[in-house]
Amino acid sequence: MINDFHLHTSFSGDCHITPSVQIEKAISLGMDRICITDHHDYDVVSDCDFTLDIPAYFPAMENLRTCYEGRIQLEIGVELGLQNHISDYLQTVSKQYPFDFIIGSNHFIDGLDPYFPLFYEGRSKREAYERFFQVSFMRVQALDCFDVLGHLDYVVRYGPNKNQEYVVTDYLEYIDPILKTLIEKGKGLECNTGGFRCGLGHPNPCEGILRRYRQLGGEILTIGSDAHQPEHVGIRFNHAADLLKDCGFRYYTVFHQRTPLFLPLP
Repeated sequence: MINDFHLHTSFSGDCHITPSVQIEKAISLGMDRICITDHHDYDVVSDCDFTLDIPAYFPAMENLRTCYEGRIQLEIGVELGLQNHISDYLQTVSKQYPFDFIIGSNHFIDGLDPYFPLFYEGRSKREAYERFFQVSFMRVQALDCFDVLGHLDYVVRYGPNKNQEYVVTDYLEYIDPILKTLIEKGKGLECNTGGFRCGLGHPNPCEGILRRYRQLGGEILTIGSDAHQPEHVGIRFNHAADLLKDCGFRYYTVFHQRTPLFLPLP
């Protein structure tokens, strides 16, 4: 079974599931390694508190790693919310704590989360998507605090009509620089199967972007469910494996101590 490297627990402000429940679900699915990556979006305004209590998080995760030793290997990760104006803070966090894996994600653009309709007010769908990709590129270019870029086309999950009429080639002028910068900087890309859960019929990013990443020489690729509920752990992973092989991948990536390890796709 593919190992899930994007999982949330009650340490995330938008999740109420204890870490043990997520871990037990992964074990039941036959996973031998997972990474919990709870949210840490610093300096944002939201109805939900996305600030991770890192001093409490680490001891709890280390205790769980010991408790589950021999049953599953637990890696300790974080999903950092990327923003250029807090670059020094993000760099400090990434260096100060011994994370095994760091996802860099774009959840807030111009202070607004594309999850909410307010982000799209006064913008056409194309303008909203373009702005998301433009800001994502500026962050990937400037920041080095992460290992893999999470759900590159996250905006499509929640945009007007979601991915209806969303054609990747219409946005390649914005997406290609993101992918090329990731490759040049030795960063990876995530295949996030949460897109299936959200009704897209595709992962985030979609196949067109994943295929383009591989064509450009991209190799570091993690697979994550973005699960906030146990029933979503490992969601559509078998389908994702076939999809990724069709895109030209033969391996996927896990991380330990910020070091990528390549495993064959089943």
